[in-house]
Amino acid sequence: MSYPYQIRSMAEYEDAYAQSVQNPENFWADIASHFYWRRRWNKVLEWNFKDPDVKWFTGAKLNITENCIDRHLEKLGNRPAIIWEPNDPEEHHRIITYKDLHEKVNQVANVLRNNGVKKGDRVCIYMGMIPELAISVLACARIGAIHSVIFGGFSARSIADRLQDAQAEYIITSDGAFRGQKDIPLKSVIDDALVACPFVKKVIVCTRTRTPVSMIKGRDVWWEDEIKKIETLGMTDCPAEEMDAEDPLFILYTSGSTGKPKGVVHSCAGYMIYTNYSFVNVFQYKPGDIFFCTADIGWITGHSYIVYGPLSAGGTTLMFEGVPTWPDAGRLWDIVDKYRVNTLYTAPTAVRSLMAYGLGPLQNKSLASLKVIGSVGEPINEEAWHWLDEHVGKSKCPIVDTWWQTETGGILISNLAGITPSKPSYATLPLPGVQAILVDEQGNPVPGSDSAADGVYKANPEGAGLESNGNLCIKFPWPSIIRTTYGDHERCRTTYFATYENQYFTGDGALRDANGNYRITGRVDDVLNVSGHRIGTAEVENAINMHTDVVESAVVGFPHEIKGQGIYAYIVYSGRNPDQVLTRKDIIATVSRIIGPIAKPDKIQFVSSLPKTRSGKIMRRILRKIAEGEMDNLGDTTTLLDPNVVEEIKHGKL
Repeated sequence: MSYPYQIRSMAEYEDAYAQSVQNPENFWADIASHFYWRRRWNKVLEWNFKDPDVKWFTGAKLNITENCIDRHLEKLGNRPAIIWEPNDPEEHHRIITYKDLHEKVNQVANVLRNNGVKKGDRVCIYMGMIPELAISVLACARIGAIHSVIFGGFSARSIADRLQDAQAEYIITSDGAFRGQKDIPLKSVIDDALVACPFVKKVIVCTRTRTPVSMIKGRDVWWEDEIKKIETLGMTDCPAEEMDAEDPLFILYTSGSTGKPKGVVHSCAGYMIYTNYSFVNVFQYKPGDIFFCTADIGWITGHSYIVYGPLSAGGTTLMFEGVPTWPDAGRLWDIVDKYRVNTLYTAPTAVRSLMAYGLGPLQNKSLASLKVIGSVGEPINEEAWHWLDEHVGKSKCPIVDTWWQTETGGILISNLAGITPSKPSYATLPLPGVQAILVDEQGNPVPGSDSAADGVYKANPEGAGLESNGNLCIKFPWPSIIRTTYGDHERCRTTYFATYENQYFTGDGALRDANGNYRITGRVDDVLNVSGHRIGTAEVENAINMHTDVVESAVVGFPHEIKGQGIYAYIVYSGRNPDQVLTRKDIIATVSRIIGPIAKPDKIQFVSSLPKTRSGKIMRRILRKIAEGEMDNLGDTTTLLDPNVVEEIKHGKL
């Protein structure tokens, strides 16, 4: 399978970008013509950012699994679709060909139908990184059910919030999951979540860890038993449900700046086209290459670049159950050598944690098969970039520093491996179809910052030679743009489209150099980026405030050498003379139980009160500066109700 829309030179990039801006409908229609459609579209694009209302390929009918599996069967049936590497290196790996995948997805799709799941129903998937997770995702898509994958590290409370929001009546889980040295009891966490979700009708439980579990008659069924039923009934085939281009494909929850998680909705056609296009271009994927993305399918990176992007391209995707540092810090390099991996797509957090082990774990590792290295989750710092380049890529592998979000569905800004230039700590240039622009606080374009106006790669004449700095917006839709937030379209509008008129606001600040390269400078709202995962400060504060003796709290980010951003919590505590060590542990346990271990604070400072304006607003800007150690640069504190509080907090800084 070749990709006629794969960009192969800088000149082709410039040409594709120009076409995508001058005639976006023709540009995307041409790319879409290389996919399998049950019925072609009437119109490529209808949109406005006011409501917002975006529709791609109106009137078209398709099923994404026919594009990810069925269309490859004739020529690529025996090609590995998924290679699975278990947590324990002593356990045998699994290779699932496209033919195998077709059979397994059909089986599980029939299991879902047999258990009452219909088109449009929401199915929550809470599993470890086993092939059955990818198979479940595809089985939902095959019958038109909307999947909502929840990362296996979230707590029962977080799961219940998501189940209630999506009104998901069906769950697929495992008895447990292996991750490094940990056994995670997934089914018992689901049981705790279901106390608050009596509407759940079925829980399908896959065996993995053989952890003892409670199975409730009438509600809970074993995956293996359900597969046997299907086999006994001779239900080997499951025709794919015909879906409208704009039917929802999945909901994926992401942290917002309020405590309530928001369900980002992606639709079938546009998401498929864009994940495929970005996959084959950013990574310069060649048929037969082994693509290894180290993300979890519980995050958008896993959806787009473990499942849908690689499989729609007839690629071979490698899934890894474990963690990069177990049983030792050479694990990723062993996997690269074992399967002759060509592309490694990982996070700066993982790179920084591996750097801490020194070069020992890289000794005697060949890594000769590597052609491309990708980074995702946050901007990669220069030190980590050079370490990857020198010691992993041996100065011969282009590094793609990809910027995108759950809401964008796919990579929006990145160099294309070996095609467009890279620049350490810069995401570089927007992909064709992505019209990026920097605006000031009032929404006015910053001179020299409009990618679409200047063919991207050259400086805008008005701002020639200037660096621009501002809030990063996108002024035109791309196919995998967020369609809505589930059950609350107004929240989608106010979060992404209301800040600046006729712009999708990313929530990130950015800098643009004289050559049009973008560097992401971080969130401009109250959302933290911890180990590449977005966590709302309000969500963490709500969890801390549930601890019995906490009066109130304020959470900010601070630079963390492994995670990129750590969580610093300032807490007003009512207990007398607390045992600070024990109290900190209690608060961390509270946050872990309510949200999950991913959100636990790295530093907790007890304070007598928080810096507030006279209207009662907490001045997080000041707290952020103190956490970052910028004591002499706090700005104006005269508007505070009690400026003395700031001095006390400065003295107590951890």
